[in-house]
Amino acid sequence: MKVHFIAIGGSVMHQLAIALHKKGYTVTGSDDEIFEPAKSNLKNEGLLPASDGWFPEKINADIDAVILGMHAKQDNPELQKAKELGLKIYSFPEYIFQESKNKTRVVVGGSHGKTTTTSMIMHVLKKTGKDFDYLVGAKLEGFPQSVNITNAPVIVCEGDEYPASVIEKRPKFHFLFPHIAVITGIAWDHINVFPTFDFYLEQFKIFIDKIEPGGVLIYNEKDGELENLINEMELDKSLTNIKLQPYSLPGHRIKNGKTSLIIDGYESEINVFGDHNLLNANAAYFVCKQLGVDAKSFLNAIADFTGASKRLELLASNHQTNVYRDFAHAPSKVKATIEAVKQQFPDRKLIALLELHTYSSLNEQFMEQYAGAMQQADSAAVFYSKHALELKRMPLLPREKVYEGFKKNGLVVINEKAELERWLHDQSYNNANLLLMSSGNYDGIDILTFAREITG
Repeated sequence: MKVHFIAIGGSVMHQLAIALHKKGYTVTGSDDEIFEPAKSNLKNEGLLPASDGWFPEKINADIDAVILGMHAKQDNPELQKAKELGLKIYSFPEYIFQESKNKTRVVVGGSHGKTTTTSMIMHVLKKTGKDFDYLVGAKLEGFPQSVNITNAPVIVCEGDEYPASVIEKRPKFHFLFPHIAVITGIAWDHINVFPTFDFYLEQFKIFIDKIEPGGVLIYNEKDGELENLINEMELDKSLTNIKLQPYSLPGHRIKNGKTSLIIDGYESEINVFGDHNLLNANAAYFVCKQLGVDAKSFLNAIADFTGASKRLELLASNHQTNVYRDFAHAPSKVKATIEAVKQQFPDRKLIALLELHTYSSLNEQFMEQYAGAMQQADSAAVFYSKHALELKRMPLLPREKVYEGFKKNGLVVINEKAELERWLHDQSYNNANLLLMSSGNYDGIDILTFAREITG
């Protein structure tokens, strides 16, 4: 097989390129700019393009598949050449399906918890000796890359609701046709892509319709929007060809800041915590059960799972302070993450910092969705960078609109880097936890060094 990647430097695109190269395929690619760690990863495999830019002369009739990344535009010269030659052009998820037609496909969807649930499934399958391929949106301990394509009988995929490519606007998870599907919950996000909640909800209905006949849907029955959708689909007879497996909060206990998980009478202490992670673990258990893993084996395997990168990741700690970093940015994620840390350490002060960085979170019209999200934080700040607004070509976000939206007494709203640094240094970290939530980088502040300083 000869495969060419247009926009090979993407975070997931370059991982697929490496996976196919290791499978023995001839892989080429182009991009107008490639950043780390993709640049070094591609170079180490001999796949780094010789020059930045687009080169239509690379496209010829011998190519079996062209994989188009989200970064490529409609007028991309390589894309135009591929169309002229009538080559097969795939978005990333369309190609993943081509490689997994004969596999049992597991797809984890939902507005939150996708990466962690997928990671838990992968961790347990690896620990229990199962052979599987995977696609996940984060770097995981024990897995050298975030995509792996071999001849394994099973593939576990994180299902993203973002558009598949510039020429295929439908969500990525519509192209994977699972035998085992998970939906962790539904909370409106990505308003630049899904302008109304009803339109967003419809994407999950379509995803459910894509489950293979005889397949199973594992869903969070405690999520109100999801439960309503399932009830509606049951009423109109849309679910007759699949089995339903609801899940909710599993048995557990918290003692001295450690959580134990209880399933089918077996119990094991685990490293992750919070109701949202317990729900994720229960979803992962039902997937693994479908794949032949019993409760005792699952608990033995999940015991040393430490979480995906930037998902309640412990950056630094001492006897009285923990510093956590989390990818949370959507309102439901922010609320769940804050509640998790507060529940785990009820006697410690919780200092929470949220950076608004995505299109949705920086949109004045979306701000009311954050009402109450930071309520359980003892000291709370929201930061957003004027530079981030400029890069996204968005209008200035007035501080008063942030105050109004969050409805949090004592909230501090910051949009200058120096002011944020002062706020962080002014906090008292005695008997306190610091929770840092962002999909950005706090305008370049070295958070890891700061975490080590306050715990050192």
